[in-house]
Amino acid sequence: MKGKIGEGKIGQGKRSREVARKARRSSRKADLPVTDVTVTFRHVEPTEALRSYAERKLSHLAKFLKRACQVHLILSVDKYRQHGEVTVKSGHLAVTAQEETKDLYSVIDLLADKVGRQLKSHLGKVKAKRVRAPSTGEVLSEAEGTTIGPRLNRA
Repeated sequence: MKGKIGEGKIGQGKRSREVARKARRSSRKADLPVTDVTVTFRHVEPTEALRSYAERKLSHLAKFLKRACQVHLILSVDKYRQHGEVTVKSGHLAVTAQEETKDLYSVIDLLADKVGRQLKSHLGKVKAKRVRAPSTGEVLSEAEGTTIGPRLNRA
């Protein structure tokens, strides 16, 4: 007799796997540090849509950091130029980026991408620094085939 179509794992239905997946996602979200996003508007009328869009796009930057971070976004308009500037501060780390286009939403997108790349690069450098190179003594002892330490000659 054949089983039901679409039944992936024995004993678990589609519904129970979905519930387990949601629980894992919510526990991962709880582990992320808090991101404090502030948006400043210069020479432009502040709208709730722009503010919420910026908060949604920039709140994802916390996944690259282990500490809580502050994100300050400055949006300004000069005639036909929409300019954006963002600063991310977390502990001793400060990352800044600037963009200028004809649309404020695209400015926010470009800034989020640029800062995300900078934080990924920083994270890669930190991880590479953690890998410890062998000390000079260890390298020499491997070359000679001996161990480091006091030698005891017993007759």
